[in-house]
Amino acid sequence: MPKYRSIFISDLHLGSKGAQAVAVAEFLKHNTTDRLYLVGDIIDGWRLRKRWHWPQTHTNVVRRILTAAKRGTDVVYIVGNHDEFLRAFLQFKVSFGRIKIRNRAIHLGADGKRYLVIHGDMFDGMMRADRKWIMHLGDQAYNFLLWVNIKLNTVRSRLNLPYWSLAQALKKRTKRALNHIHNFELHVADYCRRKGFDGAICGHIHVAEMREINGIAYMNDGDWVESCTALVEHHDGRWALVEYKPDALRSAPGKKLEPVAM
Repeated sequence: MPKYRSIFISDLHLGSKGAQAVAVAEFLKHNTTDRLYLVGDIIDGWRLRKRWHWPQTHTNVVRRILTAAKRGTDVVYIVGNHDEFLRAFLQFKVSFGRIKIRNRAIHLGADGKRYLVIHGDMFDGMMRADRKWIMHLGDQAYNFLLWVNIKLNTVRSRLNLPYWSLAQALKKRTKRALNHIHNFELHVADYCRRKGFDGAICGHIHVAEMREINGIAYMNDGDWVESCTALVEHHDGRWALVEYKPDALRSAPGKKLEPVAM
């Protein structure tokens, strides 16, 4: 029996220098599942349009996903804002091999509840047509932070210090960022309540979270740029967030790592 009933991962941002592709490949190698949901921003089309960056480690992630689908895992790719170029194909209900491409999905949990699976950019006020330029400007600033973060953690690694995310630290200390996250979560929960869903599973804001909001189960699977987190559903209906430590992967790339419950 596969280790999990379902795995949800998002915001891999393959094609960007900040992608933790080694961590993703290791996680997919050692964690099997009946259903794998790729919840948006898997490929970073925004980055690739500006500058091509696609090392072998990024190809390895794609191979892991294709191998899982070939071996019987039901793989659903939910389109996000960074891979929005795929939305042009949604009207045709297309599949790439055995991978289904969708704008959203409805997941029936082992607990009998109905969950809306969506990337989440539709709930982000910055993604409005008249504000999209702000989002692209913010993306440039965010990528600069990731570049600084890589340099910083290179030094920390040499000093035998653990991995530390500068972007995550700034989010936790900035009131405006906290308000943005809070408003996003409320919008998602309100939409699900109005549409009759029991819960929501999303990504987009790079903040892993599991909590109840006005009777709606809000679950965000985080990202694989800053935190390397995934949302998993056990066969008995339990939900959990799991984390893979990027620094542990660098120090022992061939070692099987166990996810840590968050």
